[in-house]
Amino acid sequence: MKIARFTHVSEAQYREAMSGREGFLPLEEIPLPKRATAGSAGYDFVSPVDVTIPGGETALIPTGIRAEMEQGWVLMLFPRSSLGFKYSMRLANTVGVIDSDYAYAKNEGHIMVKLRNPLDTPVSIGRGDRFCQGVFLPYGTAEEEDDFAVRTGGFGSTNK
Repeated sequence: MKIARFTHVSEAQYREAMSGREGFLPLEEIPLPKRATAGSAGYDFVSPVDVTIPGGETALIPTGIRAEMEQGWVLMLFPRSSLGFKYSMRLANTVGVIDSDYAYAKNEGHIMVKLRNPLDTPVSIGRGDRFCQGVFLPYGTAEEEDDFAVRTGGFGSTNK
């Protein structure tokens, strides 16, 4: 069942997110997330830039990717198992939640991943390395719901 599609953000949005960084992949060279095998649940995201995360620190990686999905679905982001198993890397917010209406936020739904390095030593992610995976999941809603605000912002925008 096809419920979503990945696309690139605009060149302007990508360049804004990459401001101050050097050596990043051109937007058109960033592969859209894909599953490694027919049985894979997760869509692999590639880092468009070299990142070294010092021990005990975090780093934000703009992916250049957005996801449009049907309402009633969510994209959950996790570090790839190799990063978690080998280096204990975690997402700074433990799990990334990309809502179905995030694609229409002011930042074009640009998926950005913040990783935390809990080790004492630096961990490097190379440009072009698969570092994160996204899994689409259906979700239910409670009976007691009020009217909803319309999303306009990005991270944390619905908590105003």
